[in-house]
Amino acid sequence: MDDRFDEIVDAETTRDPDLAVIEAGSRTLRTQSGAPQGDQVPARPADPEVDKALRAVEQELLGRWPETKLDPSLVRMEALLDVLGAPQRAYPSIHITGTNGKTSTARMIETLLGAFELRTGRYTSPHVQSITERISLDGVPISAERFIETYEDIKPYVEMTDASQENRLSFFEALTGMAYAAFADAPVDVAVIEVGMGGSWDATNVIEAPVAVVTPISLDHTDRLGNTPAEIAVEKSGIIKQDATVILSQQPVDAAQVMLKKAVGVNATVAREGLEFGVTGREIAVGGQQLTLRGLGGGDNEYTDVFLPLYGAHQAHNAAVALAAVEAFFGIGTQHTGSLDIETVRKAFASVSSPGRLEVVRRSPTVVLDAAHNPAGALATAAGITEAFNFSRLIGVVGASGDKDVRGLLEAFEPIFAEIVVTQNSTPRAMSADDLAAIAVEVFGDERVVVEPRLDDALEAAITLAEEEDEYAGAGVLVTGSVITVGEARLLLGRG
Repeated sequence: MDDRFDEIVDAETTRDPDLAVIEAGSRTLRTQSGAPQGDQVPARPADPEVDKALRAVEQELLGRWPETKLDPSLVRMEALLDVLGAPQRAYPSIHITGTNGKTSTARMIETLLGAFELRTGRYTSPHVQSITERISLDGVPISAERFIETYEDIKPYVEMTDASQENRLSFFEALTGMAYAAFADAPVDVAVIEVGMGGSWDATNVIEAPVAVVTPISLDHTDRLGNTPAEIAVEKSGIIKQDATVILSQQPVDAAQVMLKKAVGVNATVAREGLEFGVTGREIAVGGQQLTLRGLGGGDNEYTDVFLPLYGAHQAHNAAVALAAVEAFFGIGTQHTGSLDIETVRKAFASVSSPGRLEVVRRSPTVVLDAAHNPAGALATAAGITEAFNFSRLIGVVGASGDKDVRGLLEAFEPIFAEIVVTQNSTPRAMSADDLAAIAVEVFGDERVVVEPRLDDALEAAITLAEEEDEYAGAGVLVTGSVITVGEARLLLGRG
């Protein structure tokens, strides 16, 4: 299996760091038990010809500007959508920005809308394992065949746009065009759109969404978006459009002020978590949590006994935001009072999944994956795993990107990790295991840090540490630090 792991690394080093399509087979780790069922992350196509065609499309897309290279302009996107016939206008959208929680919130919104018999399209990024995850119809990633077909359909128009612009369309711009076209072709009743980065100049921001959602804002991508929550909020507030309804999660005061000022300027209606809606009750339950949520309908408009099969207080808040967004989409709180059918809401939330977010992928010992990659996300993850899992000892496996606040990430995890195994994923943007170890030693102390540059070796080392002594029979492993690290670990542990 070591040769196979080397093949993963060789393949991944040629790909864009934020968009790596993990295509490895799994490695059987010692004492591995059966993984939980119901995985919704697609594997590579079984048909060799389809797999070959999908790889060709991926390589063409990855040959464009990477997602991490930004140009503050919507000119190329507008030109592409113009020649495509403005597919983004064929359906209403719910637009989501923020720093953390966007994808989980998008999945919840999508599930709620689907439960009310609306056909949905969901566009999220980055992906955990397969590029096709980014474009979903009716809650399911589109097939490899449909992904290829969609690309081939818009390719002539992409090339036409390239020829008319100073710079070619970027990877993210081309993929966004694919998503909007796929949703119009389906057709969908409503699209749930997550921004790639920021808001105002994000490629997705060519829609006039009647509902804008802002998840918690914290410091991330500071080199591109700003050094304070308020500066970042200026960019993210760009998705708030004229006369829209804004669902605003709990925010730093300065960020909230920016959002409210923008809303006033475009005559948007704002619903604030903790005031107009929110979580009014939460209890830990087997496999997740039991919630009471207050909606936008006013009065005693509460949704009781809502089971959410996700861990952490942050997911409860994401659920409140998602519910408010769907209520707003149906006009509750602005056009009329009342509430959504509670049984439908309960059924929807009970079926929510969010791969790579405090996700249990094996037992004995328990291994949990979480894609936290900035300090705020790490703090939420640390609180969630402490609350939901009764680990007597927790071993961390961390592989991070070099452009993140790695020290802040490690400091957030320091109180809950007995030991940390530092590693690196197979993308060029990954911080080297040695550089990560140097910071980890300063945070944890030399005796608590293990260095394993290969992720498969790091997982093996962490499992060994978790099983080392009988007194630690309740030990667990948390793999975190990057979406890419989580995606690779997920495959190595037999998922996908």
